[in-house]
Amino acid sequence: MLRALQFAFAGLALLVSAARADDYPSRPVTLIVPFPPGGSTTVMARNVADKMSAALGQQIVVDNRGGAGGTLGTRFVAKAVPDGYTILLSYTATMAIAPAMNANAGYDPGSDLAPIGMIGFAPSVLVTHPSLPVRSIAELISHAKAASAPLQYGSPGVGTVNHLAFEYLATETGMKLQHVPYKGNGPAMSDLLGGHITMMFLPIPVALGNIKAGTLRALAIASARRTSLLPDLPTVAESGVPGFEVALRYGLAAPAGTPPAVIARLNKELNAALAAEDVKARLATEGAEALPGTPEAYAADIAGEEKKWGGLVKKLGLKVE
Repeated sequence: MLRALQFAFAGLALLVSAARADDYPSRPVTLIVPFPPGGSTTVMARNVADKMSAALGQQIVVDNRGGAGGTLGTRFVAKAVPDGYTILLSYTATMAIAPAMNANAGYDPGSDLAPIGMIGFAPSVLVTHPSLPVRSIAELISHAKAASAPLQYGSPGVGTVNHLAFEYLATETGMKLQHVPYKGNGPAMSDLLGGHITMMFLPIPVALGNIKAGTLRALAIASARRTSLLPDLPTVAESGVPGFEVALRYGLAAPAGTPPAVIARLNKELNAALAAEDVKARLATEGAEALPGTPEAYAADIAGEEKKWGGLVKKLGLKVE
């Protein structure tokens, strides 16, 4: 009798879940951006939120909840009710790097979050001060290996993609490098322009004006393929470091346990938004490229990024217990 009741309740729960999915969404959806307003994550969220809102018939409200390198907002979504009404702007730093660096991040991307789909990716460009006598990755590697002291590079902080990209490059090439961390891209770029540090990985839109003006020299793009913003610039992989790829990856995720039908609906409308020409144009101004796909494809991408950055964080001894 007890087993029969258990089966009955389980069946009723499934029916209720299906009914909720069929009715989804019946009220506004909150999209948590785990960083302060104004950054690339907010731009990415707003780029797709309006289009998705129109298709869903309910507003997607963008809610910035910054703190602790993005882990506070991400943890909030991971612990939220899995009904599709609280979703996350997911990002390389929070899905692959922060959990590897911080033992107390409070969430596991693989078990606490359900991927909805990728929005796109934004590669960085390796730029140097013109005083550095190199014009290619091959020349940079040779110069760094021959130098009497490690070449200094800047980043907006320890554990950022900008920082780890150089450590990844050093690991792959044997270059001798010294990290100079700053509190943000702004002060780091000021020192780069002043010649106080020799190089940085920067978002393409941030560096583009200085590249065109000749105040910074672009050596290579960190993505797997070239970008339309700098079509004549080779990739790092093309330049003698096979397989090298570093790009900021943006997507949407929901709390684990969100009904598959809800995930499927959100994925459908996300991909439709990414197919719109105005959305693709806005992404391009951020140096990003749309990358629609399935939840399964995004889950595999997250797993790959976790493996790459997690292994590097462990090797560098950056994990904080």
